[in-house]
Amino acid sequence: MKRVIVAVLVFAALCAGGYFYFAGENGKSPPYRTAKVEKGDISEIVSATGNINAVTTVQVGSQVSGTIQKILVDFNSRVRKGEVIAQIDPQLLEASVVQARGNVSNASAVLSKARIVASDALRTLRRNQELVKDGYVAQADVDTAETAYNSAVEQEKSAEAQLAQAKGTLSVAETNLRFTTILSPVEGTVISRNVDVGQTVAASFQTPTLFTIAQDLTKMQIDTNVDESDIGRTKAGQKATFTVDAYPGKVFEGGVVQVRNSPIVTQNVVTYDVVIQVDNKDLSLKPGMTANVSILIRAFKDVLKIPNAALRYRPSGEKKKGEGDTTGGRVYTVGKDGKPQAVPVKVGTSDGSFTHMVEGNLREGDALITSETARKKSGNSTGSPPGMGGFR
Repeated sequence: MKRVIVAVLVFAALCAGGYFYFAGENGKSPPYRTAKVEKGDISEIVSATGNINAVTTVQVGSQVSGTIQKILVDFNSRVRKGEVIAQIDPQLLEASVVQARGNVSNASAVLSKARIVASDALRTLRRNQELVKDGYVAQADVDTAETAYNSAVEQEKSAEAQLAQAKGTLSVAETNLRFTTILSPVEGTVISRNVDVGQTVAASFQTPTLFTIAQDLTKMQIDTNVDESDIGRTKAGQKATFTVDAYPGKVFEGGVVQVRNSPIVTQNVVTYDVVIQVDNKDLSLKPGMTANVSILIRAFKDVLKIPNAALRYRPSGEKKKGEGDTTGGRVYTVGKDGKPQAVPVKVGTSDGSFTHMVEGNLREGDALITSETARKKSGNSTGSPPGMGGFR
């Protein structure tokens, strides 16, 4: 009984295989692959990548050298404008202030002395000028007194200048002392801290960056690199969408606010910075994230769409012109005789998969030829499938 069942199953399998073999080999399967004309929305976009950054980022540095004594904020700390965020050891600069104040006091004393000398010289000159009239002093004494007075006046001016210089030095010393207290210049969030307590900062040649503060993380921007071939279609005010690796499947929205004219040349490839503004009220986006951006150039609603593969298809034997070009002027349907029949079309915007049909005698659901199926030639003169030549 089991042998009978096995024999029946084998026979059924062979019959099924023979049916599909003959159906395929004898041309009963469709000779063309087709795709239908669809109706829907189609958009022209420009793709680019870029990094998310805060709109305003302030680098806080130090104008004086010294050792970090205190750090009062850390990563992600919220700070207010004018808040103390770090302290540099002030001892050396405090000593400079004390020294500068001593120099001011000394210069002030020198000026007072010079003024006294000048006042005394003036009295002597006036007395001799009165006495010379009556012949009590010689004219030479008057001349000497006048010379002494003029010299005393110049000494007084010199002392005044030295006092002003000493006051200037004191002001510099006091300013440097104030600079040992690092204040936040803006209200925002600390996104970078580059120093630790005990570290020495040197501001001799350039200002070292101690902290980076993002002023408002609820407003972000993406600096994208758009290829020069696409920059002519990109303008401020266009809508944009983007994705980030941190949130797979989530699409964020933004808008183009600036197309910068300065070119970016990398290995002879020219791109331009297109700035996209993004709303980040939930603070889900972080500075530095890589964004894959799609900038919407134009969009069409509820239009007929032709598959791009149909635009590329040309019947066998026909010379292929512009292969790969999806702006072709015709597509093909299967005619009543089973052969490709050309249909002239005028097309417009493409999204990479479909192209907007502007003009043409096609309707939604029409089948367009996209390729021809490969058909094998049978080597068996009897038309029997392999393995069935001896089965009667």
